[in-house]
Amino acid sequence: MDDAVEGVIPQLARAVREVEAAAQRGPLRPSARTKFQVVALLLREERARVKADGDSTEAHRAEELKRLDGVATILAKTAARDTSLIVLLGDHATVSDSAQELKRQMLRAAGVEPAPAAMGPAPDALDATRSERGVVPRSVISRHLANPFLAPDFSVVTHQGPRTHRLASWELLGPLFRSFELGGSSSCMDLPEPTSLEAPGGLQLMHHQGQVVKAAAEGHRTFLLADEPGLGKTAQALLAAQAAQAYPLLVVVPNVVKTNWAREAALWTPTHATTVIHGNGDTIDGFADIVVVNYEVLDRHVGWLGSFGFGGMIVDEAHLIKNKRSQRSQHVIQLSERVRSRTPRPLLMALTGTPLINDIEDFRAIWQFLGWIDDKQPRRALMAALEETGLTPADNGFYAAARASVIDLGIVRRRKIDVAADIPARRVADLPVELDDDAGRSIRAAEADLAARLVRRYEMALSARGAGAGDEGIDHDLVRRIATSEREDTSSETDDNVFRLMRRIGQAKAGLAADYAAQLANSVGKVVFFAKHIDVMDLAERTFAERGLRYSSIRGDQSARTRQTNIDAFLTDPDVAVAVCSLTAAGVGINLQVASNLVLAELSWTDAEQTQAIDRVHRIGQSEPVTAWRIIAAQTIDSRIAQLIDSKAGLAARALDGSDEDASSSVDVQLEALIALLTEALSDYSVSAPDSGRGPGW
Repeated sequence: MDDAVEGVIPQLARAVREVEAAAQRGPLRPSARTKFQVVALLLREERARVKADGDSTEAHRAEELKRLDGVATILAKTAARDTSLIVLLGDHATVSDSAQELKRQMLRAAGVEPAPAAMGPAPDALDATRSERGVVPRSVISRHLANPFLAPDFSVVTHQGPRTHRLASWELLGPLFRSFELGGSSSCMDLPEPTSLEAPGGLQLMHHQGQVVKAAAEGHRTFLLADEPGLGKTAQALLAAQAAQAYPLLVVVPNVVKTNWAREAALWTPTHATTVIHGNGDTIDGFADIVVVNYEVLDRHVGWLGSFGFGGMIVDEAHLIKNKRSQRSQHVIQLSERVRSRTPRPLLMALTGTPLINDIEDFRAIWQFLGWIDDKQPRRALMAALEETGLTPADNGFYAAARASVIDLGIVRRRKIDVAADIPARRVADLPVELDDDAGRSIRAAEADLAARLVRRYEMALSARGAGAGDEGIDHDLVRRIATSEREDTSSETDDNVFRLMRRIGQAKAGLAADYAAQLANSVGKVVFFAKHIDVMDLAERTFAERGLRYSSIRGDQSARTRQTNIDAFLTDPDVAVAVCSLTAAGVGINLQVASNLVLAELSWTDAEQTQAIDRVHRIGQSEPVTAWRIIAAQTIDSRIAQLIDSKAGLAARALDGSDEDASSSVDVQLEALIALLTEALSDYSVSAPDSGRGPGW
C-alpha cells in the first residue's frame, strides 16, 4: 500500500513516536505540542469510528483497538514527562489554526478527506468565564493519565423523534412560569411505590425517601427535589445516584454543609469513595466516585470539572443559583450542559426546600440546570409534553396542563406534615461544619496544646512513681485523676482550657450556624436560633440583618417587658423570621411553637439543657414534627462532646424519645471529654513513638 493511503493508525503511530522522541530530548517546541494535540484528537475519532464499524469482524476491531491503545500509551507517557501537555487533552482545549491544518494534512495522508466541521472542538463556553484562579489538582491529572482518551458512549441514547412545530411560534417560558403562580392541587410528580426500604449497613429509608430512589432506579433522571428541610434530601439524592449508577458524581453545595455531605455519603453509599475539594484541591482523590465542591471555590475548578466525565450532578440549596447573572449560576448551568453533552441521560438533581424566594422566575435557572429549558424556550422533552396537550397559551386549560407537564419532568415536593408518619415527632440532626479558616486552625492548635499539657502532667506523675511505671499500658485511673485535676485547676479562663476552647469553637462556627438558620428561614419560615454566649448571638444578629431577615432577640439582660415584647413579635408578626435566644435565658418558660425548626449553634454541657431548648418549640400547640439542627465543628473536641452528651442521655439515632431518665451532669461531660482527649493523645503517642521513651517533648 502506498504511504499516501496507508490508513490513519500508521499515521498516528509515526507521529506519536516523533513527539515521544522530541520530548526525550527536552522541552517540546510549539510544533511538537501541536502534533501531540492533533494525535490525541485523531485518536479519539478513530477509536469511535472503529467501535462503530459494523462491517468489520470482531477480531479486526479488537486488533485495531489494540493498536490504538498502544498510541494512547505513548501519549500518556509523554504527558507524564511533560505535564504541561495535559491541558491539550481536555475537551475545552483551544484548537489552533495550525493544529487544524496539520489534522487535515494527516487525514489526507491517510486517504481520508476531512469534513469541513471535523477540525476539533471549538473553545468551550466555560473558557470565557473561567476565573484566572483556575487550577487542576495533581490527582485529577493522574486520573486523566490513567485513561485520558476514553470517548463518551452515546449508543444508549434513545431516539426522541422529530420535534413538532405547533407551538414553535409561541412564547412559552412566560406562560410556564405563570402556570405556577396560579397554583394547583399538587406540586409533586407521581412516584412509584418502593419495593424495599433497605439501605447499606442495615440503615432504613423512610417511605417517602424510597419513592425517589425507586423512581431513579426505574429510569427517571431529572429531579427538582423540594422537600422541606428535615425530610432527608441528602440520603435520597445519594441513593438515587447509586440506583442510577450516575458515577462519577459531582455534588455542588454551600460551604456550611460540605462536611455533612461527605459524612452522609460515607454512611449511605459506603462502597463509593468520596472526596471533598478544599481550596485548590491539593488533597482530593482524583479517582473517587463522588466529588463534593462548595460554591465558593467552584470558579477555581470549573475547567477540569467540565471535562471530568461526570455521570450525574447534584446541586444542593439550588435556590442559591437563582440569579442567572451571577458567576455561580453560570458555572453551575454550564457544568450541567457539559455533563449532558458527554453522558447519555445523566442524573441531574436540584435540592432545595425553597424553590421560590422572591419571584416565580426564580425557577428559571433551576429548570435550565435540569435541562428542561434553555434561555429562550422549552427543550425537547418539555416541548413534546406541551405539544401532547393539544393546547396553546390562548386556551383556558393550557396553564393547568402546562404546570402538570413541568411537574412530571421531576418536581418532588413533600412537607413534614405530609409524611408525619415517616419521621419522629422530634429529632436532633447533626450538621458538621468545617472550620478551615485561620480561626479553625488556631482552635485545632489550641486543642493540640491542651492535649500536650495533659500528656505532660500524666508523664510527670508516672515519673514520680519510679522506673517501670506505665509499662503495662495506659493507666486509666491516673488518666481520670489528671483529667479531674485539669478540670478543677483550669476553671478560670486564664488558659486555653476546655471551657475557653469550647467558647472559641462557638465563636468560630457562629457565622456558619447563622448562615444555615437564614437558609432555613427562607425555606420553611420561622426558625429559633439558640446560643450560649452573647458574642455568638451578636454575630448571628448581624448576619440576619445583612440577609434582610427580621429577628427578635431574647436574652437574660432584658427587662420582663422587653423580653415579652420580643417573644410576642416572633409569635405574631409574620415578618419576624428568627428568634435569637440565649440557651440559658430562653431555654425554659417560653413558648415558641410557631416554629418547627431550631438551630443549636453551641453545644450544651448536658442533654437536659439541650432538651429544654427543644421543648420551647416541641410543645402543646405544635402541629408539625420538630427538627433541631445541631451545628458541630468537625475535627475538633466539639464532635467528641456531642457524642458524650448523646451517650449519657441515651439518645438513639438522634431521635428524642421524651424519656424522664436522669441526665448526666455537666461535670460528667466535661470530665469525660478531658479523659477522652488525654486517652486518645496517649494512644497516638504510644503508636507514633513506641521506642522513644516517655517525656514531655512528645
